[in-house]
Parts: sequence; structure tokens; C-alpha cells
Amino acid sequence: MQRAADGEEATVDVQFTDLPNALIACKVPEDLFKEGTLKGSFEGLFRSFEPEVQFQYFKSFRRVRISFSDALAAAEARLRLHKTDFNGKEMRLYFAQSVHIGSPRLEPPKPDKQFLISPPASPPVGWEQSHDAMPVVNYDLLCAISKLGPGDKYELHTATPTTPSVVVHVCDDERGDSSAPDDSDQDDKPRPLRPKIIQTRRPDFTPGVEQ
Repeated sequence: MQRAADGEEATVDVQFTDLPNALIACKVPEDLFKEGTLKGSFEGLFRSFEPEVQFQYFKSFRRVRISFSDALAAAEARLRLHKTDFNGKEMRLYFAQSVHIGSPRLEPPKPDKQFLISPPASPPVGWEQSHDAMPVVNYDLLCAISKLGPGDKYELHTATPTTPSVVVHVCDDERGDSSAPDDSDQDDKPRPLRPKIIQTRRPDFTPGVEQ
């Protein structure tokens, strides 16, 4: 209440919309969660301020949440009953803090750099599919390979004072059924016999002692 310049009293409206409309009773007696008569007397203390008050009991935390429909009634109950004696113990009342998260629904995360998540939900902006390059055929390499003959050696890299030389030795075809063309008549040459694979002999059977 403020006094105006002309001497008249001007009223100031006080808004209680920002105040919480719920109280938290801490360290209440453990018998409150067991005995119905004690619970009735506890609720009667707060129903004197508002008949439609609601209670939520949290036994594990020894706390009770008292929800009012009016913030002014919650403030008056806290002013009158805070640090008062109840069943031989001091009752402490605190305003319940309300957390405003903006929306009652859980919003999806922002799409910033969301394409880094594996697997990607969608490609990033500006992404284009790359085309495979045409295969490169090295005809010089194919020509050099076709000139290789069995029993010859070819030096691919000459030795230097710091690196060794690289020499390729072409193996002879022992079977004589090479598909490469050859001037010699291979059909007239006798083919070497293939070695016979000798299987491992099974050890002798010795009968065990019958039980």
C-alpha cells in the first residue's frame, strides 16, 4: 500500500501467480506412513486452509507433498505451520520448486551435424554421390608379363647404394600343362609322375582293462 501525492491512499495489487502452490514437509515421523489416525490428524492441519488440498506421501524420503489450488493458501499454511510441533517432532515446510521445461513433450535434438551419427539418418546438405572412375589398363605391364619365360629372371629394380635390387624368377611348370603357347612340342615329352600321398598309419589297437 502506497500513499499518493494528493494524500489519498492507493492500493497495490499483489500477484501470487509466480509463487508455488505446493509445500514439502520434510523429516516427518515414520508412524505417519503406517497409522491412519495420525495421517488423518496431519491432513486436518492443512485442510483448515483449503478443504480440497491433496497429499502425496514419499515413505522412502520421509516427505509429504501438499498441493494447494491457490498459492496464497500454500503461503499461509507455511507461515502458520512451519517449525511447529507434530507428534513430538518439529515439522519443517518448504515451497516445492516448479521446473518449467517449455513443452510437456520431449522435443527431438537439433539437426546440427546429425549426419555424423552412425548410421546416418540422411546425407548432409550439399552431398552428392561420387561416380566410380574408369579402370586403367596398363598395356605395358601386360606385354612385359607375356614375355616372361620359365627359368628366366628379370630385374625390375636396379640396386642402388642404399636400396637392394628387385629380381623376379619365373618358375618352371613341373606339370607341363601350361596354357601359355610354346613353340616346343610338349605332348612328346613325358610328364613327371605325381608323388603319391602316403596316409598316416593308424596305431595298433590295445584293448583296455575292463572294469
